[in-house]
Amino acid sequence: MSHGMSHGLSYLYATKTLQNMTLAKIRMIQQGGELPYLLLHDPEYRRVRKEHLNEVGKRIRLKKNITLMLELLQCLDDYHFSFCVVSAAPEEVVQSALDGIVPAENIHGTQFRYDPVNGEIQSVVRVPAGYGKVVVVEDLRVKMALGHDRIVYIGDGSSDVNVMLHVNRFDGLTIAVSENLFVTQIAKRTVLSDDVLGILVPILQDIVGWNSQEIRSFFNSGGFVLQDWGRVRTDWLTIRTNADTPRFAGTTS
Repeated sequence: MSHGMSHGLSYLYATKTLQNMTLAKIRMIQQGGELPYLLLHDPEYRRVRKEHLNEVGKRIRLKKNITLMLELLQCLDDYHFSFCVVSAAPEEVVQSALDGIVPAENIHGTQFRYDPVNGEIQSVVRVPAGYGKVVVVEDLRVKMALGHDRIVYIGDGSSDVNVMLHVNRFDGLTIAVSENLFVTQIAKRTVLSDDVLGILVPILQDIVGWNSQEIRSFFNSGGFVLQDWGRVRTDWLTIRTNADTPRFAGTTS
């Protein structure tokens, strides 16, 4: 999903981009948890309150058909899906953005402790970033009494790397939904679409076991057409010459 910020927070966010990158680079905090760190420690960010985070969530632009996707997952015979959101973003932002779509108890984001008098952020209770996401996913798995291979994890950024590696290790399904090299090189499947229904394709193929014709028929039955469905395998390479090694045998170039 793409998102915007309220005017004050967006300005602060933009002016702190370099600082965020530095914090992640020196590993003071888990990658993906830079904003919570700044909200707690940076003097400019300290004026942010819970109501500001709620307002940011209301301004987030969601991908199309999230509600429909969740409904369709429940319509697959012999399969039951529980949908949870694990995010390094402040929990108030995600809950506000998905209000009426995903129950608040299924959203697990960064949690703050607030000053009861002035509403200022006092401390960070939890940051689901980096390995922190693995902890949350494992906790959910245990509560739902699921095997590791029953997890489908969808991610789009560097904070998803650890949990994707974890899910892959135990034969779960990982799906990247961005071109971010951190996740596309790890995820078992990558889906690039402006419609969240695209996530159904690898689920229907790899879990339900449908072929491409069955998937196209399924979408057609609901009034959708898979107009452009290109499946490619991309090898990302950086090749440099090495003067200390010989050329390929039998070549002159």
